[in-house]
Amino acid sequence: MIVADQDGSNGGDRQTQLLRGALDMCLLALLDKEPAHGYELVRRLEVTGFEGVGYGTIYPLLTRMRRLNLVADEMQASPSGPPRKVYAPTAAGRERLHAWREQWTRFVDTVNSALTTPDTDSPRS
Repeated sequence: MIVADQDGSNGGDRQTQLLRGALDMCLLALLDKEPAHGYELVRRLEVTGFEGVGYGTIYPLLTRMRRLNLVADEMQASPSGPPRKVYAPTAAGRERLHAWREQWTRFVDTVNSALTTPDTDSPRS
């Protein structure tokens, strides 16, 4: 479970920093599975384990991703209420997601290696 809070007592600051670095990648991956509107993305993030990520975070990020041509938006009718803006990855967004997945895998492998490899070169205190 990832909690996007500012409480440093449980590593919240570190979690927030990690989330900031990965949230655009996660949103793009969720949209690659199925286009969605902002409310649906917040719900999908919660189901995935990203708790505490709200609309105030999602909508500015989607706007930035749209400006970067990573996502496109389209107004679609809603079964209840006004039309909704639905986001989907562009071809450039899918290419970027592919590159980010490769980078992420290498990064996680490197971090896991550092965390699990015993330090045999330095004396223990």
